[in-house]
Amino acid sequence: MSGQTQFDLKNFDSYREDNRLEVKKAKGGLPKSLWDTYSSFANTYGGCIILGVVEHEDHTWETCGLKDVSKLRKDFWDVMNNPEKVSINLLREVDVTDYEINGDVILVIRVPRATRENKPVFINGDMFAGTFKRNWEGDYHCTKREVLAMLRDQADDTPDMKILEDYSISDFDKSSIRAYRVRYNTRHDNHPWTQLPDDEFLVRIGAAKDYKGKIVPTAAGLLMFGQEYLITTEFPEYFLDYREKLDPNIRWTDRVQSQSGDWSGNIFDFFAQVYPKITADFKKPFMTEGPYRVEETPKHLAVREAIANCLVNTDYFQSWSVVIERYPDRITLANPGLVRLGKEQMLKGGISEPRNKNLFKMFNLIGVGEHAGSGVPDIFEVWKREKLEAPTVEEQFGADKPDRTIINLPLLSANLGTDLGTSAYDDEVDKKKLIIEFCVRERSKAEIQEYLKIKSERYVRQKLITPLILEGKLRRTIPDKPQSKNQKYIAT
Repeated sequence: MSGQTQFDLKNFDSYREDNRLEVKKAKGGLPKSLWDTYSSFANTYGGCIILGVVEHEDHTWETCGLKDVSKLRKDFWDVMNNPEKVSINLLREVDVTDYEINGDVILVIRVPRATRENKPVFINGDMFAGTFKRNWEGDYHCTKREVLAMLRDQADDTPDMKILEDYSISDFDKSSIRAYRVRYNTRHDNHPWTQLPDDEFLVRIGAAKDYKGKIVPTAAGLLMFGQEYLITTEFPEYFLDYREKLDPNIRWTDRVQSQSGDWSGNIFDFFAQVYPKITADFKKPFMTEGPYRVEETPKHLAVREAIANCLVNTDYFQSWSVVIERYPDRITLANPGLVRLGKEQMLKGGISEPRNKNLFKMFNLIGVGEHAGSGVPDIFEVWKREKLEAPTVEEQFGADKPDRTIINLPLLSANLGTDLGTSAYDDEVDKKKLIIEFCVRERSKAEIQEYLKIKSERYVRQKLITPLILEGKLRRTIPDKPQSKNQKYIAT
């Protein structure tokens, strides 16, 4: 079912229960579980509750009909408008509609996704015991941690604006501030702020506040410029992790994590280290703007935007880490916390509501994330122009793990399987089987390419050899030098 609260009668026979559809018999009146589902849909993606339908073991539906729809409708609205039962009524009259199917009447209740200001939507007057979310298993009780995350997102003042009066700007890493100011000065040549002393400059960018006659950090300043051991005193779950997995025979080929102790561990330094690592093998065609060479392509800028988006939208109180991973065929960026405006609005663009406004401002001032509300749509557009497979955005809910947002950026051509390959074998599964059979002894990439009669070296490498290595079905003969001209492959 597309959309949050759509229901089309002609598709009734093809519908099945999922994270946006729930059916209930309602033979004896309104079922108690109705209100759990109302809360879960409102706190997740929205959805439809359908009364007068039974689901069989094979997951097919059958109408069982409702006896007195008028009374059922009245009972529903009486409870919906009772604040002791439901924390907020998100519905309009048009959101509750009855239909007739094969002589049976059903009642369809369309529940919209609640805005961040209205979450958590809870029942029975108990926020912590009566808040639900939805996953593919159905409705589940939210943990206290999940409820607190929703409460944090309610506020217009984001958590990173908090004044930390027990700290001082001497707790900031001086080299981080110096590196940031170099970037700022390069972008804002001759701006009055470039001449300010550090304490005044930090106040201007939102990293510090003049509080009771003393310059003290904001939470954003501590996250951006602090030392990791001090950051974790304010944000105990704080952890940043970059993993490079370019060789399946090695756990990771490179790693940067905030607890290593050999660097500051703060957000700015993490960004400064990770961005060039991710884009190290991106092509840089010769381009100039006036007398200067342009070092970054739109693809570089899109990845830079994605990293900043991940960092400024993280809920740093959640018990999960920021994880950015670089594979041969993709980049994934995962952060604790859902999209404040919802995934659909994020993909549309035009409105910006970062979870950490001061962090967003500080990145913005050095030219990162500078187009409010257009970041993710711009990434999709760049990927389309580059003719790469389309990115994906996923929100993960679950009682056993904190909520997460995951952006996946494929690095394979969208037309790799058609435009580049000219093999007589149309099925990639068959091609992989042939490679495994051919590589009973060591073979070079050129030999594999010739054997399959495929013209494109890139197609063979990206769509066939690399996936087989990642699947553990093929291995390199020189694993510590993947790019060696003497590299060969053998089936495992």
